[in-house]
This record gives sequence, C-alpha cells and structure tokens, in this order.
Amino acid sequence: MIERILPPAVVVEECFTDPAGLTLHPAEEPVVANSVPKRRREFTTVRHCARRALSRLGLPPAPILPGVRGAPSWPAGVVGSMTHCEGYRAAVLARVGAVASVGVDAEPHATLPDGVLEAIALPAERARTAALAATDAAVRWDRLLFSAKESVYKAWFPLTHRWLDFAEADITLDPGGTFAARLLVPGPRLGGTELTTFHGRFLVGQGLVLTAVAVAAPSG
Repeated sequence: MIERILPPAVVVEECFTDPAGLTLHPAEEPVVANSVPKRRREFTTVRHCARRALSRLGLPPAPILPGVRGAPSWPAGVVGSMTHCEGYRAAVLARVGAVASVGVDAEPHATLPDGVLEAIALPAERARTAALAATDAAVRWDRLLFSAKESVYKAWFPLTHRWLDFAEADITLDPGGTFAARLLVPGPRLGGTELTTFHGRFLVGQGLVLTAVAVAAPSG
C-alpha cells in the first residue's frame, strides 16, 4: 500500500496483522524483554518486515536495534524507516546512493485527541488545516499533518543526527496527495547544497493515513 507514495528505488514490506510464529533476533530480545504483549508484537512484526526488505535488497538478516533517539540502526549501505499503528506495520529500505534518506509514518484515520494539534502545529498550519477540513471533511487533516511531521523528522534525523521540533518545519498539505515541509532551521547539506524543504506524499485508505518522505541522493 505505502509503495504507492514512494519511489521505485525504495523496497517496501508491510503487514496488516501480526503473523503467528515470528521470532526476534537474539540481540533484539533485551529491547522488549519487559514490554507488554502489544508492544512486543509491534516490535517483532515490523522487524520481520525489515528483514524481508533486507532480503529483497540481497542482504542477510540482521538485528535492527534502536539507536540514538530510538532511530533504527540499519546495516551499512542501507537507509530506511519503519512505522506501525493499529492494524499496520511497514519497513521501507533503499540502498545508499539511490536514496539519501527516507521517512514513513502510519496513523489511524481518526481525529487527533484534544490538544494535540495545538501542541504540534504552527498557527499558520492550524489555519490551513481548518481550511482544508472545511473543504473536505472526509479527510482527517489534523491527523495527516501530524503524520507528515513524523515522516519529515524520520527523514531529517539520519541526515543531521539532531532533533527537529514540531515547530521547526512549516508543512503545507496539498489535497492532490503531496506536502512540502519548509525548514525553519538550517537544513542538512547534500552534495554541497543546503536542503531547505522536504517534499512528501500521502495516502488515505483502509482506515489509515500514510505519509512518506524520500530525499533523493545527490547526483554525481
């Protein structure tokens, strides 16, 4: 499903349930040793997706451990992102050189809890979201904005190894299925050029909101 909003260079593996009989790599076991069953199932299934994606890239299975700020630590030569929510898990991977960075997020297609939009959105973003909702009430634009911010952060962090606050990127959603995140802080440099905007795509369907940002690798 999420492959529809990602470039062909990105390999996608996704699950809509938690298949029985999945096991973790021994190195991953300590991470969820004390977790509740729901957290353990999510963690296990999304890593099952990641190892299937590694296989499709011709790479051996490997542990996917949380690194700095919880970002997944990928094998050398790979960029990727993982996401999970109720009824959906996905891992997306690409070879370094094909894609500089990628970030994906999945959310239930439901209105954000009270107070969340005010906490994560700039005043201009809230105004644009309200205008979109007035035009198309079938889409939960507040949840879509939240998801887009998550995808932007996941694409940003591997390039900078720095935190990006919700208020440090101004996101404009286009009803046609795209979004642009204008960075309000200095961006990473790729091929000698500063990246000032992240461009992404979104999809709404099957009770889900899916967003993706794929940063092209510098040419040459």
